[in-house]
Amino acid sequence: MTKTTMSIDTSAELLENDILPKIREIHTDPDVDCVSQGALPKALNESAAKKSAAQWAYERIIMYIQNFEKQLDNDHEVGMGLAGGNTGVIRIEGLGYYDPDIVTYYGTNEIGAKTQLIQHVSQLNVTLIASPKHIDQPEPNRIGFRLAYALERGEDVTT
Repeated sequence: MTKTTMSIDTSAELLENDILPKIREIHTDPDVDCVSQGALPKALNESAAKKSAAQWAYERIIMYIQNFEKQLDNDHEVGMGLAGGNTGVIRIEGLGYYDPDIVTYYGTNEIGAKTQLIQHVSQLNVTLIASPKHIDQPEPNRIGFRLAYALERGEDVTT
């Protein structure tokens, strides 16, 4: 006979578990790395109730960028396309937020012009794109890994 242990959560634990972030993904290819696989940075395991909409969106975008970069070969970097505009593709070189509700992307566009997109979280709509790295660049830039590392360490990655 198997002995079953029962756990009883306090009211505070139930409330906290209810507001902790949840994530779920399903792909047609079982070999695709899901964001939900592996350890999430410390910041993403904290309650979203303690964060502004901008900070919460910013932290999750970092997670998605990092996961996207894991799937790229050595000849590509992450870029982004935006719905509803003529900005084209931006090579992501920075990401930030301004509480309570603004997310901003820094980078260069397809012709090399310095670009910054400022977006309200209610309009958040980004497509991550595999963009060829610069020819004179030996290794692709992996901004998602730098941003996620800073989140893990609790650093302010917006400066």
